[in-house]
Amino acid sequence: MVDFNNVSIHFTGEDLFNSATFRINSTDKIALVGSNGSGKSTILKLTSQLIKPSEGTVTARRNIKIGYLPQEFINTSSKSLFDEVRNSIRYVIDIEVNDRQLHAKLEGVTTDEEREKIIKAIDDNENLKQVYSYYTIDSQIKKVLAGLGFKESDFERDVKEFSGGWQMRIELAKILLGKNDLLMMDEPTNHLDIESLQWLIAFLQNYDGALLLVSHDKYFLNKLTTRTLELYNRAVTFFSGNYDKYLVFKKERDAQLRAAYVNQERKIKQTERFIERFRYKNTKAKQVQSRIKQLDRLDKIDLPDYESKIEIKFPDVPPSGSVPLELYNLSKSYGDLKVFSGVDLQMNRGDKIAFLGPNGAGKTTLARIIANDIKEYSGDMKLGHNTSVSYYAQEVADSLNADSDLLDIIGETAPDLTPGSIRNILGSFLFSDDDVFKKIKVLSGGEKSRVALAKILVTKANLVVMDEPTNHLDIASKDMLQKALVEFDGSLIIVSHDIDFVRPIANKILEIKSGKAKLYQGNIDYYLYKLNEAGASKETEQKSVESSPSKNKRQQKRLEAQKRHDKYRATKDLKDNISKLEQQVEELEKKKMILESELADKTIYSNPSLAKSKNAEYDSVKRELDNVINKWSELCEKLELVEKSFES
Repeated sequence: MVDFNNVSIHFTGEDLFNSATFRINSTDKIALVGSNGSGKSTILKLTSQLIKPSEGTVTARRNIKIGYLPQEFINTSSKSLFDEVRNSIRYVIDIEVNDRQLHAKLEGVTTDEEREKIIKAIDDNENLKQVYSYYTIDSQIKKVLAGLGFKESDFERDVKEFSGGWQMRIELAKILLGKNDLLMMDEPTNHLDIESLQWLIAFLQNYDGALLLVSHDKYFLNKLTTRTLELYNRAVTFFSGNYDKYLVFKKERDAQLRAAYVNQERKIKQTERFIERFRYKNTKAKQVQSRIKQLDRLDKIDLPDYESKIEIKFPDVPPSGSVPLELYNLSKSYGDLKVFSGVDLQMNRGDKIAFLGPNGAGKTTLARIIANDIKEYSGDMKLGHNTSVSYYAQEVADSLNADSDLLDIIGETAPDLTPGSIRNILGSFLFSDDDVFKKIKVLSGGEKSRVALAKILVTKANLVVMDEPTNHLDIASKDMLQKALVEFDGSLIIVSHDIDFVRPIANKILEIKSGKAKLYQGNIDYYLYKLNEAGASKETEQKSVESSPSKNKRQQKRLEAQKRHDKYRATKDLKDNISKLEQQVEELEKKKMILESELADKTIYSNPSLAKSKNAEYDSVKRELDNVINKWSELCEKLELVEKSFES
């Protein structure tokens, strides 16, 4: 469908990549991966013919339709949202223009022969409408916009009124509806909440065309891609398998490459030593010349420039009380706009809670209230005994003094640190030598994120609140932060839409939606299971409402009833067991909470015998809870497979 033939790109005298030869087929689902600056966006621009290669050719199948979503886009259109999307669908506009022209011609026709010719063309255009589902296009647009998080009240708003994140969703809606042969997307998940992300994944899983995706979201890539196109060491290579399988291969490949490099270097040194020793001996002249030629012909192995990784390790923090945070009937409004109301939450020491929900639901607002960044609200918030809070803001630039340098920023946060200690901390975040004197205002988004993370570490807070901490981090840095948060022995509140990032961290989920908050006593997989369960129920109900009468309606109903019955029998025991395990999880969580409160009681921890007994009981409950959650997860996976078999 699209062929790259010996394509090279040179920028400012340096090679971005060389002699790239590969093909994108019509059914490929491809993850495009590589370090920052390796040329991923360049590949997308070459494919869409926005730029030309320095050498080689990029050829595409005739009449191919490509939808391209760049990473940044601003639309200043004065059209309404609905009209902007509808008018972008080329085949709809072409059908309508053709229809109007044919009917206008029919009015002025003078001969029967000409009339029959035009009527046939009108019939052909009508057939085209059926092929493209023209009569349902308006409902298709509404479904896609709703899936991407737009409300019906947004449909008549001018496009230019929407913020950058929503502008990206508008462009996304356009290319999803365009019946493209190839969809190319550069970081499409950056501005999506979890509900919109799940909807987009489901849409793309059923997409007939090819996909070429650039994303730092491993969950997104693993759900959708079956091939990986890697830009590595100025070369472009295809691999079979999704992103996780590619990572396994990459680890093995890198180890082999390093071993081959070490082996080659040893042989080169041996050869050079021989040449140097016998260079001036006539009896060895032939052997010396032979070895010199060997070195000249040698295809040297180049090790790539591996990206430096930040080093994050949270310090040991003083323990808080057993309940570091309590919210009672918390509400927040801005004038007549109610953000949320009646939020209740009791956080236990060591809890790591993820705030999830649609964009604009109030997740950041609630995080800022807990961090004391917003002080006006109704209801009560209580911090527990010895609880200290640090806050990582979503817009890190707003939380840092633009005119301060890095040494001052960290020094003001932790006055007891020496300049040498500060330099060591900044060095672990890749700021070395004179970098520490840089002003905040000259740093990139990723660099500001690293400074904000360094600030969090030196505060030694035992309740950390983080709002979208991965926004400006590459995959390697995200992995390091994820590992540090898993190991952090304090309590954590995190706002994030990155499912793979949150998965090993959060033990509970607080969903904020439609002005209300609901706590899920389980990790993100448990939450997604519940979300999908609710979505499936709603979809079934919607299909029932929208179903139209047909000749075979009675037979169809009978078949559907039989299918439902078979599905019920196949899933009943699984669902019953899942329900029982969920009840056990809830009971064990309560036991764990009670024991944590008791262990914090002076009358218990001051009695060694009683404290030992309670600690043993607490460890037993924790082990049992982990076992029950593992069983629950296994049954959920089985249930998902059974339900999918009925869908197919």
